[in-house]
Amino acid sequence: MESFVLVLVYLVIGALLRKLPQFPQDTGLVLNQYVLFVALPALVLQKIPLLEFSSQLWLPAITPWVLLLIVAALVILAGKIWHFEKTTVGALLVVLPLGNTSFLGFPMVEAFFGDKALPYAMIYDQAGSFLALATYSTILAAWYNPNAATPNAAQIIKRVLTFPSFIALMLALSLKSFSYPEFFSLVLDSLAATLVPVIMIAVGFQFRLQLDNKDAKPLFFALGVKLFLMPALALGFLGVFKPDALLLQVVVFEAAMPPMVSAGAIAMGAGLALRLVPALVGLGLLLSFISLPLWYWLLQLYV
Repeated sequence: MESFVLVLVYLVIGALLRKLPQFPQDTGLVLNQYVLFVALPALVLQKIPLLEFSSQLWLPAITPWVLLLIVAALVILAGKIWHFEKTTVGALLVVLPLGNTSFLGFPMVEAFFGDKALPYAMIYDQAGSFLALATYSTILAAWYNPNAATPNAAQIIKRVLTFPSFIALMLALSLKSFSYPEFFSLVLDSLAATLVPVIMIAVGFQFRLQLDNKDAKPLFFALGVKLFLMPALALGFLGVFKPDALLLQVVVFEAAMPPMVSAGAIAMGAGLALRLVPALVGLGLLLSFISLPLWYWLLQLYV
C-alpha cells in the first residue's frame, strides 16, 4: 500500500510541476526519453538475469498478441455496428490493444507484487507491447493516415533492434550466466531506482483530460474493453494452461493496464481522433487507480 501511495504522490508532483513556469511544456517528453534510454534499460539489465526460465515463460510473451487479435476484431465490429468514423476506428485499432505496461505497469506490478514479479512484466512488455508498438501500431497509424507512407520491413526491423530496452534485453539474456562486477551492479541499482519516480512524474506532467460528446460512445466502449474485458480474456486464456500463480497474476495485471501513452502519441501524430485519444489515455489512467486494485483483489481470490 505504501508503494501504491508513492505512485500517486509522484503523479501529483508531476501535475503540480506543469503549473510552474520553470518547467517547459516538453518536460514530460524529456523525462520519457530519460526513462527509455537510461532507467528502463538499467532495470532490464538488473532484473532479467534473475529470471528463472521455465516451460511457461512463453505465456507472458504470447498473451498480449492473443489479446491484440481479439481486441482489433472487436474494434472493427463495434465500428460497423455503431458507425464510428474511419479516424475513430483507426485510433482505437492503434491505441486500444496496447497497455501502459512499462511506464505504469512496472511501478504498479512492483507496488502490488514486489520485485520478484518484474521479470514477468518485462517479458509481457518487451515481447508483447513494445514489439506491437514498433510493428502493428506503427503500420496501422500510417495505413489510416493519408499523408504518411507505410514503413517497410527494413525500417520496422531497424526500429526494433535499435530500441534501447530491446538491446538491454538481448544483452541481459546473453549475460545471464555471468555475475556483474560489484560497481556495475551498484550503477544499475541506482539508475533503476529512478524509474518509478521519473516515470510517474512524467505521466503526471503530461496528464490531459479532454471530452467531446460525439466521442462518448467510442470512449466508454474503449475503456470497458481495456480496463475490464482484456484482463478477463487474459485470465480465461491463462486458465487453460494453469501456470504458476505469480505468472498468472502479473500477466492479467499487465493486461489490465490503461492505454499506452506512446501508442496514443503515434495515433495523434497520424491525425487520428485528436480529441478522443488524449481523453482515452487520460481517463484510462485516472480510472486505472480504481480498476487495478480491484483486479489485484480479484486475483488474490482467484489463486
